[in-house]
Amino acid sequence: MTTDNGSPPRLLLVEDDPISRQFMQAALEALPAHVDAAETAAQALALPALHALWLIDAHLPDGTGVDLLAQLRARHPDVPALAHTADASAEKRDALLAAGFSRVLIKPLSAAALQNAARDHLPLTTGALWDEAGALRALNGNAQHVAQLRQLFLDELPAAIATVSQAGRSGDIETLRGALHRLKASCGFVGAQQLSQAVTRLQDEPQSSNAMAEFLAAADALRQSRVQAA
Repeated sequence: MTTDNGSPPRLLLVEDDPISRQFMQAALEALPAHVDAAETAAQALALPALHALWLIDAHLPDGTGVDLLAQLRARHPDVPALAHTADASAEKRDALLAAGFSRVLIKPLSAAALQNAARDHLPLTTGALWDEAGALRALNGNAQHVAQLRQLFLDELPAAIATVSQAGRSGDIETLRGALHRLKASCGFVGAQQLSQAVTRLQDEPQSSNAMAEFLAAADALRQSRVQAA
């Protein structure tokens, strides 16, 4: 995973527990990504770098993850943020989502779960449209099955785009979420990485015009790649 200039994205990880911090940092660096790790809110706020994604512990020695998110958002309002916490209660999850976090990760979590959550919320890049390795893993290494499923996926993509677009225009969030859920699963099987990221963002922000525009751009890029290949 790279940014538009070919370098790995830079992430901010805020976690005060040293074991959790080392584990999460190693998992994120394997994406690959550059990871700036901080133990406290003060350390996080002192970092000068602009990050593509923030991963913030809900409870910090010098404040809360919600307070830190508000301070970071005052500087950079468009950066996505994930919260991580050992509190699995619905009340905590709802409070963190209401504060502006896109997703709440419950600790302990696997490296794969952390990596997938990060991938879903990183900005789209101009890299490969397809995740070849991921598609082969999903289909037990059978390249012929990958090709066949991609053909079917591309055949059905225009109808899926139309459903999502119409539901977005009419404000039918239930239909929108249903269509996105089905499309997300299909993206995973065929390795449509960029479109999968755009679907996740639209799931998180179903009323965002920017998220819809990102989704339509990613879908159009896949359709154009098919035309060019033909």
